[in-house]
Amino acid sequence: MEIIGYIFLTIGAIFLFLGGLGIFRMPDVLNQSQAGTKASTLGIVSFLIGIMFFYPAWTFKLLIIVVFFLATAPISSHKITRSALIRNKEKFVLSENAYASRDDVVEEENEDEEEK
Repeated sequence: MEIIGYIFLTIGAIFLFLGGLGIFRMPDVLNQSQAGTKASTLGIVSFLIGIMFFYPAWTFKLLIIVVFFLATAPISSHKITRSALIRNKEKFVLSENAYASRDDVVEEENEDEEEK
């Protein structure tokens, strides 16, 4: 049973790492939100399932946490992306982003202003 627990913990850790990497590497708010939500949801759920194998007495409590996380993560991601769309920030790029240099951001802003 411990081996299965370690497998789930490893899967969870990998997905959490990939979710963080996706948030850092994606170019805009909408892609960052998608990368973070999908990967972190799977990572947290896998991680909690792995913990269930080590502490069977905690199974009910951990299942409640899993259900809560599965219910709230997509809703919070939806609200964040919807507010970005409403505020017209869907192409907002952080200057610290791995793929966006400040020159790219300035060029996009200039293109947006020319289109208007």
